[in-house]
Amino acid sequence: MELTAWQKICHRILGKAFKKKARSDQVLSDNLVKGNIGVMPEVYLAQVFVTTVAVTVICGVLLTAIFLPEIGLIDWYESRPDTSTALACYEWEYWNADLVDETLESRGCPYFKYMEFPVFGAIGLPVLLGFIVPFGTYKYLKGAAGRAAKLRGVTLEKFLPYAASYTAAMAAANATPHKIFRSLALNEDIYGEIAYDSAMIYRDVTLLGFDLLTAMKMAVDRAASPWMTEFFQGMVGTLTAGGSLKLYFLNRAEHYMRENRTRLHDFLESLAMLAESYIVVAVAMPLFLIVMLVIMFWVSGAGAQMEESTLYLVVLVVLPMIHGLFAFIVWSSSEEQKM
Repeated sequence: MELTAWQKICHRILGKAFKKKARSDQVLSDNLVKGNIGVMPEVYLAQVFVTTVAVTVICGVLLTAIFLPEIGLIDWYESRPDTSTALACYEWEYWNADLVDETLESRGCPYFKYMEFPVFGAIGLPVLLGFIVPFGTYKYLKGAAGRAAKLRGVTLEKFLPYAASYTAAMAAANATPHKIFRSLALNEDIYGEIAYDSAMIYRDVTLLGFDLLTAMKMAVDRAASPWMTEFFQGMVGTLTAGGSLKLYFLNRAEHYMRENRTRLHDFLESLAMLAESYIVVAVAMPLFLIVMLVIMFWVSGAGAQMEESTLYLVVLVVLPMIHGLFAFIVWSSSEEQKM
């Protein structure tokens, strides 16, 4: 995989310094391989640190521009007149015309004030730009490889039941393992990430000259999912023991299909629970709430009545937020099952 321009710059700056440390980090190396991130560990670490330093420098420049004396944003903000005192000063000038002094900026108004920068902003901005953003950037970039490996593992487990059924059908037709992996590699639009693992096995055997068992053991190390590791390890054991791949693929296909049905059943049960919660929280409860509010204000004493703004708040803000929240939960849950 060709490095991007930024990765080349980062590698030239810190690549050699991080080479020994990065290659000794077995967890990082495994995540890069399992996440299909085609860079060396030292390039990845160099990119993380250089990007973090760049973000830190940018945050430092922003803090300087905000807090720099005389020309900073805060000083500029606090040099502006407070418009909330304009009416009071106008009335004072009207009733005290003899006290008006044109040489003063406020014309002598005792109510005149400058804008004051909020205290929480003066405290929060250094914390945000000086610590949270740089540290968050480092943690986010450092964990990208692990997230990629985990996401790829989830994707593999979605497609594995169908790929296992395909391998069983191919083995039943007396196809060799080379042809099975080649056929899987050519159907990436159907079998997703499994096509990549199959292509790597086919490449190791046909292009790099490894025997099938060695290529399968290398695939075990590359597998990002426990299911995939078990599948390849079982193939290694079957081939080593001289067993029948046809029976092995049939058993694995049946097993993964059962696991897939269980996963889909749990997903449908969660959707059913969400549907029941939606009926209660987003449909029934708001109606009862509005009716109860109207009755409570109507029967209460001292001439109390329900304010129109309260009703608008419930109808135009609270209800859409509840519906939007449920819609987002259903959408995110469905995206996890999407293939």
